[in-house]
Amino acid sequence: MAHYIGAVDQGTTSTRFIIFDRCGRIISAYQKEHKQIFPRPGWVEHDPLEIWRNSQEVIRGALARAGISGEDLAAIGVANQRETTVVWNRDTGKPYTNAIVWQCTRTGEICSELGGEGGGQDRFRAKTGLPIATYFSGPKIKWMLDTIPGIRQDALRGKALFGTMETWVIWWLTGGPDGGIHETDVTNASRTLLMDIHTLAWDEDILDIMGIPRQMLPAIVPSSNGNFTGTTSPDGALGARVPVCGALGDQQAALVGQACFEKGEAKNTYGTGCFLLLNTGTTPVPSSHGLITTVAYQMGNDTPVYCLEGSIAIAGALVQWVRDNMGLISQSSEIEALASTVEDSGGVYFVPAFSGLFAPYWRSDARGVIVGLTRFANKGHLARAVLDASAYQTKDIVEAMNRDSGVDLSALKVDGGMVSNEMLMQFIADMLGVPVIRPRITETTALGAAYTAGLAVGFWSGLDEVKQHWTEEKRWLPVVEHAYREKQYRGWKKAVARTLGWVDG
Repeated sequence: MAHYIGAVDQGTTSTRFIIFDRCGRIISAYQKEHKQIFPRPGWVEHDPLEIWRNSQEVIRGALARAGISGEDLAAIGVANQRETTVVWNRDTGKPYTNAIVWQCTRTGEICSELGGEGGGQDRFRAKTGLPIATYFSGPKIKWMLDTIPGIRQDALRGKALFGTMETWVIWWLTGGPDGGIHETDVTNASRTLLMDIHTLAWDEDILDIMGIPRQMLPAIVPSSNGNFTGTTSPDGALGARVPVCGALGDQQAALVGQACFEKGEAKNTYGTGCFLLLNTGTTPVPSSHGLITTVAYQMGNDTPVYCLEGSIAIAGALVQWVRDNMGLISQSSEIEALASTVEDSGGVYFVPAFSGLFAPYWRSDARGVIVGLTRFANKGHLARAVLDASAYQTKDIVEAMNRDSGVDLSALKVDGGMVSNEMLMQFIADMLGVPVIRPRITETTALGAAYTAGLAVGFWSGLDEVKQHWTEEKRWLPVVEHAYREKQYRGWKKAVARTLGWVDG
């Protein structure tokens, strides 16, 4: 009997493969970064073939480190950067162009046209739970169809396939041009602006409005798919036939990995971006305060569970920018030490609207600003402002979420690469005024994908067993006065106002 579950975590900056045991503990992991491509200001791309090569490499690397073979895995799940869009040829497996990353703003004109035809930015919100924004996949597909020669003709002939990154990886894992499975799970489909979140089906009216041929879209399946249709190729990276039967968008995967299975439970992931999800149960809750309504997960044939989400484009990516573009630090981990050289940000605020502002503002015309500079400010103050930005952005989301849900958040579970930064965790607790809780296993994105795959094949008996594996490692309690919290936050709101309207048209 296979004793482990594998999970591909295909993220914005890297791909990793993590192997878990029955207690949800990490047995082995292997990770590799991929190139970030910036052809023009505001444009962000990835090479899909590089990501597939890296996926194979990290699978082999993690198996080797664990000293096991693919036959020791009961199943594989996949978590992925969600809205990033790739279109490829069914016969050759060759992408028609680079993948358009979720952060990319090239579809701004398309989004303006779609919103200007009636209904504004919320034209499709009743069906999809989403505003019209450059963030989502549908406008990216339309841009490719309208711009890249050959795609539309091949799509109409059933030769051009669309997928988000889990679809791309699963297609290759299960055979690629030799019979690869073309599927997406409900959580990723809910991020395209093309799926009706009530029926869990592609919406023909929206497809017609955007001019997207139905035949290029993958089949929509549950996140944990007990009726799995694909196994890995025995001549591939795993060297065995292993069911590929779990998939989730990365933020929903983290929600599952954090065992937020009860209505009202929430988690926030601090990675490249920052994403706060609140479980709202089996009924989608519409947002009137700038959040989005999305599918949280669907386990087999169970009723899907929904969530409210606040999405922030730039969190850990701001630390990378300070490292790579400004050279203030040589490693991302150095930001905390630099920030600790000062007591606070010295009145400096950094709003990282590099790709516009996501929730709760949804302003693609915004651009990043540093405000409050004086001769007193030094690089320590700038480093502190960089960290503080993630806390303020979290507060933006929590304020909107409290208003939409009618229930004040009582605690926040956190995960992602930035949660090792204890200064940041304390400041988030201070700004929110609630405990911030870090789990023992912080690789919750991969863990959530592993859970969906393991549940599909009976590796775990159900959500109750999964929940027993979650354990707290540390919590931070707020220590500042309410007046200080509100004063700091007022400064942030003033800084945000300075970012708006920077891009004309």
